[in-house]
Amino acid sequence: MSEGAQNWEKDSPERLYVITGGRSDASETAAAELDLVTLIVARTEPKVGMQPEHSSILRVTHSPLSVAEISAYLGLPVSVITVLLADLLSEEQVEAREPASSLPDVALIEAVIHGLRNL
Repeated sequence: MSEGAQNWEKDSPERLYVITGGRSDASETAAAELDLVTLIVARTEPKVGMQPEHSSILRVTHSPLSVAEISAYLGLPVSVITVLLADLLSEEQVEAREPASSLPDVALIEAVIHGLRNL
């Protein structure tokens, strides 16, 4: 088999369809929790007989990783990762957390900009 054919199979829509069980969207409650910067932490270890992609997610999230990072590490689209994470969230095998750092207050930023302009 040629290298081009192997790459096509790895990223083929058919493969992604099989991985997600034909689902294109995560459940509404799980999807509401997840965005690219949501941190995911495994609560359990991978189990024998588990779908390989679920096991991979549990292995890479032993320390917090964002949804975008999980997607990059596993080489799967964010949409597929979101569906898989929804499965793991519903089974309470992973935990979703908001990122530790939040954006500073807009008033503070405006005050800093004003102060810099006055220099």
